[in-house]
Amino acid sequence: MKLLRLLAVLGLTLLPGLARAEGERAGDFDYYVMSLSWSSAWCALEGDARDDPQCDAGRGLTFVLHGLWPQWEAGWPSYCRTAERDPTRGETAEMADIMGGAGLAFYQWKKHGRCAGLSAPGYYAVARQAFESVTIPPVFSKMTRTLEVPAEVIEGAFLESNPSLQRDEITITCKDGLIQEVRICLTKALEPRRCGVDTRKDCRLTDAVLEKIR
Repeated sequence: MKLLRLLAVLGLTLLPGLARAEGERAGDFDYYVMSLSWSSAWCALEGDARDDPQCDAGRGLTFVLHGLWPQWEAGWPSYCRTAERDPTRGETAEMADIMGGAGLAFYQWKKHGRCAGLSAPGYYAVARQAFESVTIPPVFSKMTRTLEVPAEVIEGAFLESNPSLQRDEITITCKDGLIQEVRICLTKALEPRRCGVDTRKDCRLTDAVLEKIR
């Protein structure tokens, strides 16, 4: 384990799987990455094919909580070993208001939440607290048509609405030309912090597509 972490920190990527491990010990991480996905983009990329309820017309969702991910300074754990029980259906359903659906809430617990060293209800509570600590810029709720915008405009809107955030604490991702996610790096106490090198993957598109709200 220590060898894997050391190689990841040194940036030795000759063996591509080293920076990301699975089945690690719960609670062994350095900080969180909170991922906020643009709901309409997720639907276009994945949700529509699954006939996911998040994508039903009239939901009016903007940025939703995609996940709160334990992260190392380089790399990240996943599917960790934990003695904590999995969440009940009721507990996952209670996350649907900020995550778009219960299915995503359970998947995020299984892949990432088990690594936080918390109980399932505890992890969901921390994830909700992280989500509520960030102001979603009001302008996004007015997206009645699809736009082409520089990705840096999305970042700028979040920085303006969240004065405590710095540019090296937030990153915007794109996929297939669409604005996909806003990722914000947080300490274990949920304070903004500088993102690790492997987390800073800013989309540089000047004509990224921001899908209209459904």
